[in-house]
Amino acid sequence: MPLSSPTEEDYLGIYSIMFWTLTLIGVVKYTGIALKADDQGEGGTFALYSLLCRKVNVGILHSKRVESNSGVSQHGLPEGTKKRSRLEIFFEQSIVARRVLLFIAMLGMCMIIGDGILTPAISVLSAMEGVRAPFPSASKSLVEALSAIVLIVLFLLQKFGTSKVSFLFSPIMGAWTLTTPLVGIYSIIKYYPSIFKALSPHYIVHFFWRNGKKGWLSLGGTVLCITGSEALFADLGHFNRASIQIAFLCTIYPSLVLTYAGQTAYLIRHPNDHEDGFYKFIPGSIYWPMFVVATLAAIVASQSLISATFSVIKQSVVLDYFPRVKVVHTSPHKEGEVYSPEINYILMILCVAVILIFGDGKDIGNAFGVVVSLVMLITTILLTLVMIMIWRTPIVLVALYFCVFFVMEGVYVSAVFTKIPEGGWIPFAISIILAFIMFGWFYGRQRKMDYELTHKINLDRLETLLSEPGIQRVPGLCFFYTNIQDGLTPILGHYIKNMRSLHKVTVFTTLRYLLVPKVAPHERIVVHKLGLKGIYGCVIQYGYADSLNHEGDDLVTQVTNALIAHSQTCSSFSLPGSPVEVHQEVAYIEEAKLAGVVHVRGKTRFYISNNSGWFDKILLGFYEVLHGNCRSALPALGVPLPQRIEVGMLYEA
Repeated sequence: MPLSSPTEEDYLGIYSIMFWTLTLIGVVKYTGIALKADDQGEGGTFALYSLLCRKVNVGILHSKRVESNSGVSQHGLPEGTKKRSRLEIFFEQSIVARRVLLFIAMLGMCMIIGDGILTPAISVLSAMEGVRAPFPSASKSLVEALSAIVLIVLFLLQKFGTSKVSFLFSPIMGAWTLTTPLVGIYSIIKYYPSIFKALSPHYIVHFFWRNGKKGWLSLGGTVLCITGSEALFADLGHFNRASIQIAFLCTIYPSLVLTYAGQTAYLIRHPNDHEDGFYKFIPGSIYWPMFVVATLAAIVASQSLISATFSVIKQSVVLDYFPRVKVVHTSPHKEGEVYSPEINYILMILCVAVILIFGDGKDIGNAFGVVVSLVMLITTILLTLVMIMIWRTPIVLVALYFCVFFVMEGVYVSAVFTKIPEGGWIPFAISIILAFIMFGWFYGRQRKMDYELTHKINLDRLETLLSEPGIQRVPGLCFFYTNIQDGLTPILGHYIKNMRSLHKVTVFTTLRYLLVPKVAPHERIVVHKLGLKGIYGCVIQYGYADSLNHEGDDLVTQVTNALIAHSQTCSSFSLPGSPVEVHQEVAYIEEAKLAGVVHVRGKTRFYISNNSGWFDKILLGFYEVLHGNCRSALPALGVPLPQRIEVGMLYEA
């Protein structure tokens, strides 16, 4: 709080601001409201967006919507029993509004990832600064090097999963939340027992009245008291709602209130010591134990945002907004606990780079404030839409919520934006890079989908192709992967013309990620006949919190069992002689399975000619770079390498 010669009234005003910020944003908004806006157990800004897309038609990815004729239950969607609001109708009719909403959700996700880079950096660096209190001769470079080593160890532990890391660090967090308020209580009793009179909001009014513009600019520092609140919501997939509420309301919140009260009490009696940091308030006899606990607690604080980053990356990958990376489920019981090796090591490199390049904690703090305030503001906007269009909250309560939090967080955002030249530009640089990656991938996937829908093969065309001279039906079972359901992929025509054959039993398989966290087991695999002998369609449906836990033969067995069950079910609605036909069909499928299984997928690329526009050349060229270096969708299903075939084809841009 960069105030010159602060008075007792200034300190009381600052503490009042911090107390009400923690209470309104931490307790009321996140713990009381946001945690109830989960998407079947998943949290974060992107989960809010997917919740809106699932419940209301506000998405722009037509391939990701849950269509009413898909044969899948709507997972709690209102079946037209409630009258649609004007806002809902507006979003459905305006493509611009839907694009703006997608941009806001993407910005929130990018900021959370940026938070996952900055939080470990500033938390560990701030804690390691304590080395310089007893050893003033310790250089800044030494502190940065020690911080980098601690961060590297932290990221190497991530592969063991959230549960194991949390179990390891929980005693440390317990010690931290117990000892810091004890130090605060000690300072309150010794220096300023009447500190809690600052809970009266009139101290906030007097603070801004006396300090004017300086008081407003100081909010860029005050916002740091609420950092981590965004992780309360984003980590909802790793921990359940009740555990987060209990942890925050019973330990973290009272601990922070007492700790900041103790620091304020000390500063009122020692106003010239305000630049010496947290460690100034610790009695010398317990300095080193508190230093160790503070450093380890900083690691725990970093863990929450690292876990949140894994969650939002996984959500965006399965919803096709981000290039495919490896996602590992580290817990057999909690689907929300995920870990991505590629993302983990990229975060590690970026965190260490931030410390070594921007070693000044002030610059990183300014960047941190920008991230936190923007994520909070975006969450407020999306929550308001949820309250209006899904919860049907009375408009008076919605207006009260929106006005209070939008104004409060808007003032914080306006204050931290003045810090952009002093390090606040860092998260924007990170977000621009991430947004370019996301938009490049999204644009390429949509262009590819549009091409396939335009050049898709219908059943009449397939029958014509199979009737051509020289085309044979060879023994075996083939899984032919396609991205479209209403028709067949154009790669099929390319494959038949060049291979001059098609397997006797061919299952056109679509991996379909729905805008729901989980899909019921009986709805996971949906099969149907396509009207030609041995030709079937299959949709394997997953939500973004589901695990692709099929492995090789297990997938084949489940699909063939579904095909047999489907044939037997259909026979009850057919002619009297159909049981014989069903028996033959079942034998036909089992014979094909025994003959051998092969999985075919297209390896498509865009052909970018000189006639293409500069926008397509840049975006599609970038997409090809991303697509060429991301993971395949098939390994997630555990398909053995000898059974995979890739068919190359050029799509004209």
